[in-house]
Amino acid sequence: MKIILDLRKSTHENIAAYHDKVKEVREKIENVKKAISDTRKEMEQTRKKQEKKEIVKTAKEKKWFEKFNWFNTSSGRLAIGGKDAKQNDVVFAKHMEDKDLFFHADIQGGTAVILKDGIDATDDEKLEVAQFAASFSNAWKNSNASVDVYCVKKEQLSKHAQGGFIPTGGFAIKGERQWFRSTRLGLKVGKGRESLEIVPDISKRKLEGEVLLIPSKTGKEKGQVAKALAKRLDVHPDELLQILPSGMTKTRV
Repeated sequence: MKIILDLRKSTHENIAAYHDKVKEVREKIENVKKAISDTRKEMEQTRKKQEKKEIVKTAKEKKWFEKFNWFNTSSGRLAIGGKDAKQNDVVFAKHMEDKDLFFHADIQGGTAVILKDGIDATDDEKLEVAQFAASFSNAWKNSNASVDVYCVKKEQLSKHAQGGFIPTGGFAIKGERQWFRSTRLGLKVGKGRESLEIVPDISKRKLEGEVLLIPSKTGKEKGQVAKALAKRLDVHPDELLQILPSGMTKTRV
């Protein structure tokens, strides 16, 4: 071990200088130890949070309506719609009751939306469901800004037609329809109370981290949108792929 002395200083001054250096080194060592300890604590907290998230994800069971397109209106009524022609039939056959209303965009191809207890719904709620039906129709794929939507009661619907064939997902409708002309397409996606949700953009409900979605020919494909939103909402892209409409989409925060 070499000890370097400053000949300009006295013995006592050199000893005092070395004491100061030793003190400085000891302080640095203590700071490093503290930094290591703090880092370990943070890593442990992160690990526990991640484990908690995994437990919650594993424990959470899907509700029966989550296999469909769905949302709750601003007043809390449930609306469900088929993701394809077969699901449209299932929604009507298994889940539509006498007090419900049936909504569909006036275009070939789209979700058949059932508003539970729709007969007692407010006009604002009906407008929300109309926008939802419009957004989950081929009008979104066509990048339309708006489309007409209608609603009818259960008694007006039938899977049978005289002298005609009703295809899967199609319905025969009799009587007058309530129309929602030039219904604007638009949705917002974000985190609800229990899970990721997508609702009409005219909904009064506020979602955590919500992002506005609109159809656009200059937008991005569904998969690209899902990847981009997954980072913002801290979810897996697959969760978004299950609920986003098909077609080119633009996003606005």
